[in-house]
Amino acid sequence: MTPQSDEDEVWRQIVASFNDTAERDSADQPWPDSENIPVEPTRRVVKPSEELEEDLDDPEGKHDDEDEDEGHFQPPPPPPLPKLDLPTKLAWVALFGGPAYLLVAAMASWHMEGWALFTAVAAFIGGFVALVVRMGDGPPNDSGWDDGAVL
Repeated sequence: MTPQSDEDEVWRQIVASFNDTAERDSADQPWPDSENIPVEPTRRVVKPSEELEEDLDDPEGKHDDEDEDEGHFQPPPPPPLPKLDLPTKLAWVALFGGPAYLLVAAMASWHMEGWALFTAVAAFIGGFVALVVRMGDGPPNDSGWDDGAVL
């Protein structure tokens, strides 16, 4: 008998026994009987926490203000945005201004000349290229001497 025919016979047995029910024998289970799910789930009693009981005893809310501020985190104010130079500002204006002009002109049904369309598309592309070129590929100037982990 060839290995291929043995494999075919095993597959035929698997397909033939596909709809058969499994036998419920505890010796065949790979887990202990204590992990089987009971037919009727056990009921649990949930008790209120001590903090809730204290709140029920003191309905007017006369507790220390120090307890309320204990877990509160007040983040520091964010640092100011960096100042942009004129070429960067113009690149951002071109990047958003070109498509904005085309959108407003299309929604207002303005007749657009060919040079206006070209200028708007060129402004968008030029603004994108200017921002990408000015982005830089090195570490920031204030990163220090350590470049992080070196393997």
